[in-house]
Amino acid sequence: MQLEIRPDPAEVGRARRWARSRLAGSGIGDDEPLAETLILLVSELVTNAVVHTGCPAVLRLSLPGAEAGEATVRLEVADRSDRAPVPRCVDGEATGGRGLALVDGLADRWGWSTEGAGKRIWCELDRCAQAHEAAAPRGDGIGAQVHGWPAARVGA
Repeated sequence: MQLEIRPDPAEVGRARRWARSRLAGSGIGDDEPLAETLILLVSELVTNAVVHTGCPAVLRLSLPGAEAGEATVRLEVADRSDRAPVPRCVDGEATGGRGLALVDGLADRWGWSTEGAGKRIWCELDRCAQAHEAAAPRGDGIGAQVHGWPAARVGA
């Protein structure tokens, strides 16, 4: 399933609402940590496409069927810009620039590839991993790395 995104910041809220409405038939409850994480990732990737490219984009969401207890959710945002996504180093006072660090810290996998004259940024969440993480305490807190850069350098 997919949603066309206009290059307008108001589209971020529309994308979140659209993604929430798609969760209903997937077997992923609104109260599951996976749902919250997915909506945050939608916000970050759509915001990046709208703010940094100024181009229309397409949000694609692949959800497991209701019978799939342990499955992968895939989120993709394709835009018409050929500019590669670049994690930024920001200080604690900056109000932006942490989107890709969040994606890296929240998604089980993420990446990007060229697509025609533009690119596709994708991330995946493993439903079973989300359930295990919610049940287990996290000892390291900020141990995420963004493509080799320590989390501290990207403002995490």
